Amino acid sequence: MIIKSSTTLRNDYNAIAKIAREKAEPVYITRNGEGDLVVMSIEAFERREAMLDLKEKLLLAEEQRLAGTPTVSLEEAENRIRKKINGEI
Repeated sequence: MIIKSSTTLRNDYNAIAKIAREKAEPVYITRNGEGDLVVMSIEAFERREAMLDLKEKLLLAEEQRLAGTPTVSLEEAENRIRKKINGEI
């Protein structure tokens, strides 16, 4: 975990930005010794958002499976995709 003060952010933004990009992880910013903000690169943020979106979709699929929602086999899903690609659907 990378922790920097708000003073460091104010006085040396470029250093904080460089750390966030190079480490590809959040940089925690404190104010008066207390947690205040989190700074991260756009790439790290987008990667994190994509991962959360995927986890949400997987959770929904698992909930549907447990509820007994009808499913299709991998083979049937592949056939449907091929038909769609070939314009048959």
